[in-house]
Amino acid sequence: MSLVLQGVTKTFPDVTVFRDLSAVFPAGRVSVLLGPSGSGKTTILNLLSGLLEADAGQVLLGDRSPVEARVSYLFQEPRLLPWLTVEKNLDFVLPPGLPRSRRKELIAARLEEVSLTGAARKYPSELSGGMARRAAMARAFIFESQALLMDEPFQGLDLPLKLSLIRTFEAALEANPKTVLFVTHNMEEALLLGDEIFVLSQPPARVCLHLSHPVPRGRRYPGHEGFPELERRIFRALDPGAEPDCGPGSPRTPA
Repeated sequence: MSLVLQGVTKTFPDVTVFRDLSAVFPAGRVSVLLGPSGSGKTTILNLLSGLLEADAGQVLLGDRSPVEARVSYLFQEPRLLPWLTVEKNLDFVLPPGLPRSRRKELIAARLEEVSLTGAARKYPSELSGGMARRAAMARAFIFESQALLMDEPFQGLDLPLKLSLIRTFEAALEANPKTVLFVTHNMEEALLLGDEIFVLSQPPARVCLHLSHPVPRGRRYPGHEGFPELERRIFRALDPGAEPDCGPGSPRTPA
């Protein structure tokens, strides 16, 4: 299902974040959202999840409103329930009426996808940082949803761990397809993960650049020869002095 913002306005007491913002994040794709601090990246996630309401315009997940739709959400921190084991954290988000045998089957499959089978009965306090993030990823994928929202879940990780988690994410996504909207400040994460890359301007924000990644997912790696041109275009969009079209102003349809 596509994630759609249509003519959305959102104002906080000290700033108008969006004024008549429109964007479509395509179904079945990983869309990455970049932009300067304060451009409303997390606000878009919160609008799509129903944590915030738009002041004007429409927010749709397929043909449903955020209140009617079901989405998974991966935050900057794992946010596992500390009093439950890893397997119980996953069980917590499954439908109440699901038979026990099916629950165990689903939990085992999701934990195997993120290489945590041996940690099923551990508590969050017994996990390393990387294990905790993989457990949160498994919980996001076991939840019945068609869309996954990600708010910088790889922030602050060293490169080897980050690359390991990205590969884990890609494997889990292949096994459990979802429409993904991923917010990051990190160019490398954007280029490794994003099928579609969107850049927001300063507020009142609009989409001032939209790129479809020419390198298929699964064939991307750090330093790929196809990345420098994409980096150049994204860096230019992030610098309103270099790219006047990406300064704040009236919204327009992205190229």
